[in-house]
Amino acid sequence: MHIITRKRIKDFTRTYPDSKTSLDNWYQIVKRTNYNSLAELKQHFSSADYVDGFIVFNISGNKYRLITAIHFNRKKVYIRGILTHKEYDKNKWKR
Repeated sequence: MHIITRKRIKDFTRTYPDSKTSLDNWYQIVKRTNYNSLAELKQHFSSADYVDGFIVFNISGNKYRLITAIHFNRKKVYIRGILTHKEYDKNKWKR
């Protein structure tokens, strides 16, 4: 899958360095795998959820949330944002 953009991961890990290992692992797995559906994706990431048109991943034991838009047909993953669990719960990211 082609991930757009890794810069968001790098920026987030500067502020939250404890997320680096988990986000780097996520990045490497997704980059090497061509998923055709959410069901296939959930084989690697069982906690991934479809929420309001986005696929949300729990990162670092649910401490952080990685919000993505995935176009399985084009093999593209757009990182919409990475939030702390508290920020995610405010639902402002949906706007």
